[in-house]
Amino acid sequence: MPVDADQLLFSYGTLQHPEVQLDTYGRLLQAEADSLPGYTVDYTEIEDRRVVDLSGLAVHPVVRSTGNPLDRVVGVVLRITEDELDATDEYEVALYRRVSVRLASGRAAWAYVSA
Repeated sequence: MPVDADQLLFSYGTLQHPEVQLDTYGRLLQAEADSLPGYTVDYTEIEDRRVVDLSGLAVHPVVRSTGNPLDRVVGVVLRITEDELDATDEYEVALYRRVSVRLASGRAAWAYVSA
């Protein structure tokens, strides 16, 4: 049965991992390559034990806006439902905030950036 996925989510990190997708969404998501101009990747330590256990990583990437169009973060676009977007909000820790971004492809998507 097809899922009515009407939200686009840009992922550059652990949301691409099958085990994270299965736990967060109950399914594996289709991904399309894209990139996020004007941002750069940094790394942050995650203290939420559930997220660390699920992802297998204590250090996760986090993106920060630079405003420089030459900066670019490579990732994927995931098509998710509104309920799955809510589930993503629960997965992401307080070090991240969800914002609307414009991808290199021209598509608008949600992304989790440095809080």
